[in-house]
Amino acid sequence: MSTNDNFFERVYEIARQIPYGKVTSYGAIAKVLGSARSARMVGWAMNSCHGREDIPAHRVVNRNGLLTGKHHFDGINLMQQLLENEGVAVKNNQIVNLEHYFWNPSEVKSQE
Repeated sequence: MSTNDNFFERVYEIARQIPYGKVTSYGAIAKVLGSARSARMVGWAMNSCHGREDIPAHRVVNRNGLLTGKHHFDGINLMQQLLENEGVAVKNNQIVNLEHYFWNPSEVKSQE
Protein backbone atom coordinates (compact mmCIF):
# COMPACT_ATOMS: atom_id res chain seq x y z
CA MET A 1 0.00 0.00 0.00
CA SER A 2 1.44 3.35 -1.00
CA THR A 3 1.46 6.44 1.19
CA ASN A 4 -1.28 7.95 -1.00
CA ASP A 5 -3.47 4.86 -0.59
CA ASN A 6 -3.15 5.10 3.20
CA PHE A 7 -3.94 8.84 3.14
CA PHE A 8 -6.90 8.24 0.85
CA GLU A 9 -8.30 5.55 3.16
CA ARG A 10 -7.98 7.94 6.12
CA VAL A 11 -9.87 10.57 4.09
CA TYR A 12 -12.59 8.03 3.31
CA GLU A 13 -12.87 7.09 6.99
CA ILE A 14 -13.65 10.74 7.81
CA ALA A 15 -15.98 11.18 4.81
CA ARG A 16 -18.05 8.16 5.89
CA GLN A 17 -18.78 9.97 9.17
CA ILE A 18 -20.31 13.08 7.55
CA PRO A 19 -23.94 13.07 8.72
CA TYR A 20 -26.85 12.97 6.32
CA GLY A 21 -27.84 16.55 5.45
CA LYS A 22 -24.43 17.99 6.35
CA VAL A 23 -21.30 18.93 4.40
CA THR A 24 -17.66 19.45 5.23
CA SER A 25 -14.70 20.86 3.34
CA TYR A 26 -11.57 19.38 1.84
CA GLY A 27 -9.53 21.56 4.19
CA ALA A 28 -11.44 20.48 7.30
CA ILE A 29 -10.73 16.85 6.47
CA ALA A 30 -7.06 17.61 5.80
CA LYS A 31 -6.77 19.49 9.09
CA VAL A 32 -8.25 16.69 11.19
CA LEU A 33 -5.81 14.27 9.54
CA GLY A 34 -2.90 16.46 10.63
CA SER A 35 -2.16 17.67 7.09
CA ALA A 36 -3.78 21.10 7.09
CA ARG A 37 -2.09 22.08 3.82
CA SER A 38 -3.30 18.97 1.97
CA ALA A 39 -6.80 20.04 0.91
CA ARG A 40 -5.95 19.26 -2.72
CA MET A 41 -4.86 15.74 -1.77
CA VAL A 42 -8.25 15.30 -0.07
CA GLY A 43 -9.82 16.46 -3.34
CA TRP A 44 -7.85 13.87 -5.27
CA ALA A 45 -8.95 11.21 -2.82
CA MET A 46 -12.58 12.21 -3.23
CA ASN A 47 -12.21 12.18 -7.01
CA SER A 48 -10.74 8.66 -6.81
CA CYS A 49 -13.62 7.23 -4.80
CA HIS A 50 -16.42 7.65 -7.34
CA GLY A 51 -18.25 4.40 -7.79
CA ARG A 52 -17.83 3.54 -4.11
CA GLU A 53 -21.30 3.87 -2.64
CA ASP A 54 -19.98 3.72 0.94
CA ILE A 55 -18.30 7.13 0.59
CA PRO A 56 -20.59 10.20 0.41
CA ALA A 57 -18.29 12.29 -1.80
CA HIS A 58 -21.15 14.68 -2.58
CA ARG A 59 -20.94 15.96 1.01
CA VAL A 60 -17.44 17.41 0.55
CA VAL A 61 -17.24 20.96 -0.81
CA ASN A 62 -14.63 23.70 -0.86
CA ARG A 63 -14.16 26.09 2.06
CA ASN A 64 -16.67 28.55 0.58
CA GLY A 65 -19.32 25.90 0.03
CA LEU A 66 -18.79 25.69 -3.72
CA LEU A 67 -19.56 22.37 -5.39
CA THR A 68 -16.09 22.21 -6.92
CA GLY A 69 -16.21 18.42 -7.32
CA LYS A 70 -19.48 18.39 -9.23
CA HIS A 71 -17.88 17.66 -12.60
CA HIS A 72 -16.70 14.29 -11.25
CA PHE A 73 -20.28 13.06 -10.82
CA ASP A 74 -22.37 11.44 -13.53
CA GLY A 75 -25.08 13.75 -14.79
CA ILE A 76 -25.06 17.51 -15.04
CA ASN A 77 -26.25 18.34 -11.51
CA LEU A 78 -26.02 15.03 -9.64
CA MET A 79 -23.95 16.42 -6.74
CA GLN A 80 -26.46 19.23 -6.22
CA GLN A 81 -29.40 16.83 -6.52
CA LEU A 82 -27.93 14.47 -3.93
CA LEU A 83 -27.40 17.34 -1.49
CA GLU A 84 -30.85 18.79 -2.08
CA ASN A 85 -32.37 15.31 -1.53
CA GLU A 86 -30.77 15.48 1.93
CA GLY A 87 -32.27 18.91 2.61
CA VAL A 88 -29.13 20.95 1.90
CA ALA A 89 -29.92 24.25 0.17
CA VAL A 90 -27.83 24.90 -2.95
CA LYS A 91 -27.96 27.93 -5.23
CA ASN A 92 -25.62 28.77 -8.11
CA ASN A 93 -23.42 25.74 -7.31
CA GLN A 94 -22.89 26.88 -3.72
CA ILE A 95 -24.26 25.79 -0.35
CA VAL A 96 -26.67 28.41 0.98
CA ASN A 97 -25.93 29.25 4.63
CA LEU A 98 -22.85 27.01 4.80
CA GLU A 99 -22.52 27.50 8.57
CA HIS A 100 -25.89 25.82 9.07
CA TYR A 101 -24.95 22.69 7.12
CA PHE A 102 -21.25 22.51 7.98
CA TRP A 103 -19.99 19.49 9.90
CA ASN A 104 -16.57 19.92 11.48
CA PRO A 105 -14.75 16.59 11.68
CA SER A 106 -12.27 17.92 14.26
CA GLU A 107 -15.10 18.36 16.76
CA VAL A 108 -15.95 14.67 16.42
CA LYS A 109 -12.31 13.60 16.74
CA SER A 110 -11.85 15.69 19.90
CA GLN A 111 -14.83 13.98 21.54
CA GLU A 112 -13.46 10.47 20.98
